[in-house]
Amino acid sequence: QFWVTDITYIPTNEGWLYLATVMDLYSRKIIGWAMDKKMIKELVISALKMAYKRQKPGNGVVHHLDRGVQYASCEYQNLLKKYNMTGSMSRKGNCYDNACIESFHGILKRELVYQTKYKTREEAKKSLFEYIEFFYNSKRIHSTLGYCTPNEFEQMYRKFAA
Repeated sequence: QFWVTDITYIPTNEGWLYLATVMDLYSRKIIGWAMDKKMIKELVISALKMAYKRQKPGNGVVHHLDRGVQYASCEYQNLLKKYNMTGSMSRKGNCYDNACIESFHGILKRELVYQTKYKTREEAKKSLFEYIEFFYNSKRIHSTLGYCTPNEFEQMYRKFAA
């Protein structure tokens, strides 16, 4: 298992809304996410906790993250240890390891954010929640998944593994 994570920002009339996401590279599913008006360590910790609770992975997940201070915090690193995950960071200037999650953020912005003018952070939160849970994970097909959605791909895996 290999997870990737990153933070992006969403403009609103109230200021930035920060979105931290965790993606399972196998299914391309967004398995954890959190939003806040501040880009703080609690934001990324919340996203990781959601991903862990939803997926209940076994030991040995490689969790790739960028070199941001939120991810390098003692609290985040301790949570990785508690979950028996191996943290992975690229060397400075190497953006390719995080390309899948950055691609998701680009798709999210092209398909939703750039089409919408959010008045409030709450309005943006609702819209992003619906996009991630009801469209991206459930309806948006991916060529890398044989033109299945992330949810369909996970279901096929579970049937095959059973």
